[in-house]
Amino acid sequence: MFSYLQGILAEKSPTQIALDVGGVGYEVFIPLSTYSRLPDKGERLLLQTYVSIREDAHQIFGFSTLEEKNLFRLLIGVSGIGPKLALTVLSGLALEDLKRAIAYEDLATLTSVHGIGRKTAERLVIELREKILVETKPEQKKTPGTGSRDEALVEDTILVLLSLGYKKPQAQDAVKKALSSSQGKKLSVEELVRLTLKGI
Repeated sequence: MFSYLQGILAEKSPTQIALDVGGVGYEVFIPLSTYSRLPDKGERLLLQTYVSIREDAHQIFGFSTLEEKNLFRLLIGVSGIGPKLALTVLSGLALEDLKRAIAYEDLATLTSVHGIGRKTAERLVIELREKILVETKPEQKKTPGTGSRDEALVEDTILVLLSLGYKKPQAQDAVKKALSSSQGKKLSVEELVRLTLKGI
């Protein structure tokens, strides 16, 4: 269908908005994370969108960022999770908290969301764990040779390694070792990837 909508914000609530696009009002369902970023009514707005087509309904779901939309699409790909429940998950947990809970098998956090039971939480972990990229665990951020300036570098390097077929835990460990061995030297993504591959 269409990947985004741009128009005038006519109405808004924490769960849905009305977007005036060329005189046509579109009803768009949103998560709370998107609601918090909405402009005032009457202002222009661009939303990333996903269209769900069923026999009994055509629904549009909107997101303020492409990251939210991509995570939504991953969620609805999990057995037992439909669009409405996926919105509930995105509303119940911050994006980074959700990704971290999936990546580190934190079932307690996942089941704290209304509508997510233990079995569904386990399916989220099993089906999405290798598709979700988070930065390092909070307790790992103080590892020598790393710091806030390295976070984007680490994430980009891990993405490259995942695209090369390496598993996420293996990639994360290798990147940490490579950063430690660099003795604080400022590296580009390309340099860190090469250094990491030598240690795998």
